[in-house]
Amino acid sequence: MNERITWPERVGVWVAQNHDELIIGLLVAIGLVAIMLVLRSIGQRIVAKDPTTHSWRSVIARVLAKTSLAFMIIAAADIVGSYTEPPPRIGRILDVAFVIAAALQAAVWGRELIMGIVGRHAGEGAGETALDNARAVIRVLVSVALFAIAAVVILDNLGVNVTALVAGLGIGGIAIGLAAQGIFSDLFAALAILFDKPFRRGDTIRYNDSTGTVERIGLKTTRLRALSGEQMVMANTKLLDQEIHNLTEAKGRRMTLPFGLIYQTSPELLAKVPDIAKAAVDARKGCTFIRCPLTNFGDWALTYELVYDEKTLDPNIMAGDRSAIMMQLITEFAAQDIEFAYPTQTTFTAAPDGTMIMPYPLHSPAPSRASRKP
Repeated sequence: MNERITWPERVGVWVAQNHDELIIGLLVAIGLVAIMLVLRSIGQRIVAKDPTTHSWRSVIARVLAKTSLAFMIIAAADIVGSYTEPPPRIGRILDVAFVIAAALQAAVWGRELIMGIVGRHAGEGAGETALDNARAVIRVLVSVALFAIAAVVILDNLGVNVTALVAGLGIGGIAIGLAAQGIFSDLFAALAILFDKPFRRGDTIRYNDSTGTVERIGLKTTRLRALSGEQMVMANTKLLDQEIHNLTEAKGRRMTLPFGLIYQTSPELLAKVPDIAKAAVDARKGCTFIRCPLTNFGDWALTYELVYDEKTLDPNIMAGDRSAIMMQLITEFAAQDIEFAYPTQTTFTAAPDGTMIMPYPLHSPAPSRASRKP
């Protein structure tokens, strides 16, 4: 009658038969675990030292810091099993355990890598609510996608037919995408604003006929404070469809000041106008004279266009400079007896014989402003 071999005896026989391979496998496994522990420790130290930066060094450190101890142990056990010849059932268990641990660990690494790249491209300062919300949404979406892929890989290695599952996930994703098309459009538009940075919170922008300061960039809408005080709410998708002028990013502002002079102004006085305008602009600090040409023969005036550059972007300073330049023009024109034009109309009448009758005698001086009818 044969004696039944106990489990400890089987283990002893297996160890004796695979003594050398077991030692090699244990050494390789211990070395690999030691390397992964050192890399995880280095990553945790880098993240703890500066948790807000988004350099590539910091991104890689975050990935390494998320290495799981369970994954290290299972990977070490699978390495030992690959060097030896364990019983088929134990070998299968080790392989399945490694696939599960590796799939889940890869999903965690992928999520941290993607979030690190997102943070690196965003590059916003702390306290940006919209960016925090966007990161939270992206983290959820990335986690769902990566862990869904990990689940499919695990089930496939367990022998489950995942074709129907993958098809169902694809159809479900399409249905959800169609149902929430508007929401996702605004969400991706918000992400485009946050990452591409056509404007930021605090910037003054102009689109169409609206101008306002950006107060909040949300996941669906952007809120602006108009110059007149009211709040404007604009859907992110519609806002990006507009031609946006970011006034805050301007290095300066080109200002235009049109005005008109009466036709009775002499050529000598008209020639002095650019110099007078230049002196008025140069008197203001931060203003640079560009030109002041005679631009047109208007219906009731000789029109000029004063163009100058402002170095400041402060609207109050710009308004003060514009007012001061206008006052200087009024003062100098009064001293030079140069008159501003206002809308007037001259009526010509005819005598019974058909000859034109002038509104004033041909050889008399031109009537003063008080005698002209508007």
